[in-house]
Amino acid sequence: MSAIPSHKSSSSSSSSSSSSSSSSTIKSSLIEPDGGALVDRVVPESERAAKALKAESLPKVGLTQIDLEWVHVISEGWASPLKGFMREDEYLQSLHFNCIRMKDGTIVNMSLPIVLAIDDEAKERIGASQDVGLVGPTGDLVGILRSIEIYKHNKEERVARTWGTTAPGLPYVEEVITPAGNWLLGGDLEVLKPIKYNDGLDHYRLSPQQLREEFDKRQADAVFAFQLRNPVHNGHALLMNDTRRRLLEMGYKNPILLLHPLGGYTKADDVPLDVRMEQHSKVLEDGVLDPETTIVAIFPSPMHYAGPTEVQWHAKGRINAGANFYIVGRDPAGMGHPTEKRDLYDPDHGKKVLSMAPGLEKLNILPFRVAAYDTVGKKMAFFDPSRAKDFLFISGTKVATAF
Repeated sequence: MSAIPSHKSSSSSSSSSSSSSSSSTIKSSLIEPDGGALVDRVVPESERAAKALKAESLPKVGLTQIDLEWVHVISEGWASPLKGFMREDEYLQSLHFNCIRMKDGTIVNMSLPIVLAIDDEAKERIGASQDVGLVGPTGDLVGILRSIEIYKHNKEERVARTWGTTAPGLPYVEEVITPAGNWLLGGDLEVLKPIKYNDGLDHYRLSPQQLREEFDKRQADAVFAFQLRNPVHNGHALLMNDTRRRLLEMGYKNPILLLHPLGGYTKADDVPLDVRMEQHSKVLEDGVLDPETTIVAIFPSPMHYAGPTEVQWHAKGRINAGANFYIVGRDPAGMGHPTEKRDLYDPDHGKKVLSMAPGLEKLNILPFRVAAYDTVGKKMAFFDPSRAKDFLFISGTKVATAF
C-alpha cells in the first residue's frame, strides 16, 4: 500500500496545508465533534448539592454496572450529540438506519442503540413523573434523567437488527439484554459528578475534551486512533509505526497515535483491562512505541461484539475525541459464531462498511496492513503474498490466550 486510502475528507487537506506553514497555529480540532460541539452532561460543581437534593426527591431507577458505563460514555460526549439515553425516535433511527437526523437536517452516525431498560416495577414506581433519579450499582446517586419517555423494549428486534442474528450465546445479549426489563427509558441526562472507578486506572480515562487538549499541547497536526481489546503484539507495533511514517511522507509534521483500548464490558475470555493497560504501558516504556508521539487512554464503552454495526460506533467515538484518522483491521468488533465453527461476520466487511457509513465521511479510514512473522527475515513484516509460505500469522486473539 503506497498511500493511505481515505474517506472523502476536508479535514485531511486543511490540516495538511496548515502543518506545512510555519506561521500557522496548529490546533487539534482537526475534526469537528458530531453536532458541532462536544456534549458535557456533568453538572458544574457549584450546582451539585442542589441537583443531588432534587435527585433524592425523585422516583429512583437502579443502574447496572454496564448502565453506569453508558452514563459515563454519554456524560463525557463520546456519543455527541446524544444528551441522554435514547428516546423512541432516536432509538428507531439508530436501530433501523444506524444514524440520526439532526434538526438542521444533517446526519450523524449512531449505529448502536444507547438505551436504559427498566422493568414493570420501575415503570409503575415512576408513574407520571417527568424526571427520575439514577442510582448506581453501589447505591449512590449518580444523576437525573429529565423529560423522560418510556417505550416498549422489543428485545428480539433489537438483537436481530444489531447483531444480524438471534443465535444463543451472544455475550452482550446474555449479559445485558436477556435479563433486562421490557421497557426503555429515554431522557436528558444530568450526571452529579464525573464517573470514577477507583481501580487504579482512572488516570487513563481521558475524556474527549481532555484528549483534544492533549493533542493541542503536543501540537498534533494529525491524530490516528487504534482500538484494541487485546495486548499489543509486534504486528500491531509495526502497523502503528508504519502508519506514522506514511503520514509523515504525506506532509504531516507531527502525527500523534491515540492507542485507545476499550475499557467497558468485555466477555469473560478477553484479557482483563488492568493486565492490558500494564502491557500497553510496558510497550511505551520499552520504546516499542514512542511515548512522545503516543497517547494511551481508555475508551469507556462496553463491547457488543456486533461487527460492522459496532465498528461504526467505535469510529464515531474517536471523531468526538478529535482523531481524524482511524485504523481498521480484520473482522473489527467481531467474534466467532456462538453456535457454529465460523466467524460471525465476514472479516472484510467492517472496513468496507466504514468506507461507506453515513455520518462518517469526515473521518479518514486506514485499512489494516496485514503483518506476520517473516521466517526468512526473522522479524515481523508486512505479508508478501508472493512468498506466503515464509510467513507465520499471529492474531490479537491468539496473543490473548497467552495471558
